[in-house]
Amino acid sequence: MSDSAASTRTLILASASPRRRELLASLGVTFDVITADVVEHEDPTTDPREMVAHNAALKADWVAARHPDRWVLGADTTVFIDGHALNKPADRVEARAMLRRLSGRTHTVFTGLALRHTATHRAIDEGVASDVTFNSLSDATIETYLSQVHTLDKAGGYAIQEHGELIVARQSGSFSNIVGLPLERTKQILTELGLLR
Repeated sequence: MSDSAASTRTLILASASPRRRELLASLGVTFDVITADVVEHEDPTTDPREMVAHNAALKADWVAARHPDRWVLGADTTVFIDGHALNKPADRVEARAMLRRLSGRTHTVFTGLALRHTATHRAIDEGVASDVTFNSLSDATIETYLSQVHTLDKAGGYAIQEHGELIVARQSGSFSNIVGLPLERTKQILTELGLLR
């Protein structure tokens, strides 16, 4: 196999998220991690599907422009309720407010996926949605959860994979999408591209 052919089979994850790194690694694909130096769009009134698609593409495009012979995967996830996106909370006060807002209700988690290969002008953009219903949360339960989980780097102020039993009643759709990367669709795309066997 030539060097150029080998390089097109090598994937870069354009994300600083340790959760995405772990999820992608679970597929058995080899990849590098390069964090895109971009400012993400996080206006809570923007359509969440458009916002995550924009941010995923922004990250993928930035890295792909610097590594044109390699496939780059960008992703972005947000929580959506009441016509607004709940992005990463600025502090514990905002995280607490987000959990109160989600208490006893169903919300949607959107993830945008963007794959880029600049040298061949190939671009793939997809979106995946999952629904999550929270338990009715008492103030004590919220405080317990915040004391056990670092929530400031997580959309909606929670992580379903960390003590989710305290807050989540049920979920539908891709579980890994709620964590930050929809593995089912990601695996299909990477397999179709020949990056995963």
